[in-house]
Amino acid sequence: MKNRIKVLRAERNYTQEDLADIVGVSRQTINAIEKEKFDPSLPLAFRISKLFKLSIEDIFYFEDVS
Repeated sequence: MKNRIKVLRAERNYTQEDLADIVGVSRQTINAIEKEKFDPSLPLAFRISKLFKLSIEDIFYFEDVS
């Protein structure tokens, strides 16, 4: 799953550590999500979307390859 977390985080001058602390996960988890190696759980996706005041669909999306 693709995501815009890195861009959104940079717009707010958050480090990966800052974002991780705010949403209650490790920095490694944020790094893995940003690198699209890990998809967040639904509760985590909701926490991230609430923080950025965007819908989950505005942050996480599937890239259509067809």
